[in-house]
Amino acid sequence: MITVSHIVGARPQFIKYFPVFRAMERHNEKADEAGRIQDVLIHTGQHYDYAMSKRFFDEFGLKEPDYHLNVGSASHGKQTGEILKKTEAVLRKVRPDVVMVYGDTNSTLGGALAAVKLHLPVAHVEAGLRSYNRRMPEEINRIAADHVSSMLFCPGRAAVENLKKEGFTNVLNEGNLVDGAEAEPGPGRPDDGRPVVVNSGDVMYDVFLHARGLAAGKSRIVEKLGLTGRSFGLLTLHRAENTDDLKQFLKRAGFVKHVFKEHPILFPAHPRIRKQAEAHMQAFGRHVTLIDPVGYFDLLRLLEACDFVLTDSGGLQKEAYWSRKQCVTLREETEWVETLESEWNTLAGEFKGLWKPDQGEDTVYGHGRAAEGIVGFLFKYFNH
Repeated sequence: MITVSHIVGARPQFIKYFPVFRAMERHNEKADEAGRIQDVLIHTGQHYDYAMSKRFFDEFGLKEPDYHLNVGSASHGKQTGEILKKTEAVLRKVRPDVVMVYGDTNSTLGGALAAVKLHLPVAHVEAGLRSYNRRMPEEINRIAADHVSSMLFCPGRAAVENLKKEGFTNVLNEGNLVDGAEAEPGPGRPDDGRPVVVNSGDVMYDVFLHARGLAAGKSRIVEKLGLTGRSFGLLTLHRAENTDDLKQFLKRAGFVKHVFKEHPILFPAHPRIRKQAEAHMQAFGRHVTLIDPVGYFDLLRLLEACDFVLTDSGGLQKEAYWSRKQCVTLREETEWVETLESEWNTLAGEFKGLWKPDQGEDTVYGHGRAAEGIVGFLFKYFNH
């Protein structure tokens, strides 16, 4: 039996964990006792707000975490340190075969450091992303997590190329997509000092395809808000680079106010900036309506109903792309360069007005079977 510990702490990580959880369940349905995968879920509590945490577990029917660390909110250094310390204690008890971390939060970095200090292999889901802006806490987290990981599961070819530039050489299938459960261990085992890079595709696309068909039956938010048949834009804003500095926050608000003043805008506010947004709503303008955070199915319904998206969220940039919605990214750069190349996304500084892109293809992030490939790789590796 293989024991896999998963470190999650923020809603994007719950979303990324979900398809891996499902793929492990499907694997176990067909496996004998010796071939099963034991799933140990560790929730750091980085996002402690119900709307950002438990709601997603309830919506998707995820199992309750096996360990809840209750870290809560704090400065980056203190929060990361607490995650490292508390995760280490759990990993000493569980002694898993591999520790999986997701994305680029403080939980990603703290969990990866705790594991590698205990000489446990780390698998990083969503590895290789780079914005090349080291003022972003997420950029530091993802770089550090990648360079202590043994298995790096990349969402697309661009992420693989980033890792190759940084000296990673053990690249499976020459960096081309490894679709479904076809993943085989590359030359050299990850625990012999040669981490392996896999273009698995994006687990977020797995979730999107699964949830899109369920959203209409699970969410009534469009009807509740009286948005049926109405034209509106969808705004989200939460990254520290845009919210921790009031001047930068007001700059983004001014962009929304003046550039999109002719368009009604719906703004589900992240809990960490809700008070700040309420205090400065005049900076956004009267055409912006602030609402409480929404669950994932509600978000997909709003995305389906809206005309365009304004966001600093990496996940929403991709979901807008998959939904064929024009997206303006409220940042100076994005790690999701494929969405820019597709012309469905543009950076705020390069925005010249709403546009109509060509349809394009979705396959740059795989075919919706990334989690199946990740689980297949793990199983084959540990039985190699």
